[in-house]
Amino acid sequence: MGDSAATADLDVALEKHRTELTGYCYRMLGSSFEAEDAVQDTLVRAWRSYEKFEGRSSLRSWLYRIATNVCLDMLTAGNKRARPMDLTESTPLAQAALSPRPDSTWLEPMPDARVLPAVQDPAEAAVAKETVRLAFMAALQQLPPKQRAVLILREVLAWKASEVAELLGTTVASVNSALQRARATLAERADAGPEGMVSDPMDEEQQKLLERYVEAFEGYDMTALTALLHEDAIMTMPPFDLWLRGTADITGFMTTLGASCARSRLLPVQANGLPAFAHYKPDPEQGGFSPWAVQVLEISEGRITGFHCFLDVQRWFPLFGLPLRLEGEPGQIQKCP
Repeated sequence: MGDSAATADLDVALEKHRTELTGYCYRMLGSSFEAEDAVQDTLVRAWRSYEKFEGRSSLRSWLYRIATNVCLDMLTAGNKRARPMDLTESTPLAQAALSPRPDSTWLEPMPDARVLPAVQDPAEAAVAKETVRLAFMAALQQLPPKQRAVLILREVLAWKASEVAELLGTTVASVNSALQRARATLAERADAGPEGMVSDPMDEEQQKLLERYVEAFEGYDMTALTALLHEDAIMTMPPFDLWLRGTADITGFMTTLGASCARSRLLPVQANGLPAFAHYKPDPEQGGFSPWAVQVLEISEGRITGFHCFLDVQRWFPLFGLPLRLEGEPGQIQKCP
């Protein structure tokens, strides 16, 4: 590199693309931490080889080419991240057992701020949110890596087929064929479309639903919670492969195996373009509240249809910028703002 001023200018120019590149790598990899590692690798490679960048394409296109190669290299092992319902059948409450699987098994949550760049166009913002939602992300993971890249570049980022062909070093015909196959695969998945059309910002009805949810959960009022859940609602708890379907099994689990979550606190966060909460449960040994899960909710037609609890708090809470402890006494309700 040249003098320090030029180096600083390049650092600024590269850093401007971090959020959108993280969104791209997250969609490719399905992992929050692998996505951030891939972006860091991309920016380091770009910085080191910038003198060879001849400006035949835009800096943004060049960075996406590097990021794509990084992600494709990371995906050569063939691991497909998934949700519990992608791997097993639902378990009746009477047979519920908490069996963990390795971290690399699971589709991971991601804070909105790390993957959704600020955009002026509401339609563009809506597409960005829909394409990091959990069901769409899970569907993407079923695609072969190059099909995944083509679909994201064409459908999510609205690149032209000729631009994608140049990035991947292939032909327009090959890109169009890969896109057609990827679309067909996604069309076979009934859950790959928009999840409940959560408005942006949330409308008054959705906001009230969340307020009622917080009150019901913090009060551990199963009758009130049942009224908010869709009759076929799904509850998942990675890293455990157990998942439950239906209000009876979900509330039954919460009052038996999950009974220690009574009198918890919920703090609102934003994850995967969906409403989410940091869940703290009472700490009987030290007092106050200790972190338990990041909950990501899916909403449709005025009911909660998905209730996904990511339990590895030592990883998720720092990622979301959340404290690892709350003070206070159980029973003091934390209202959703």
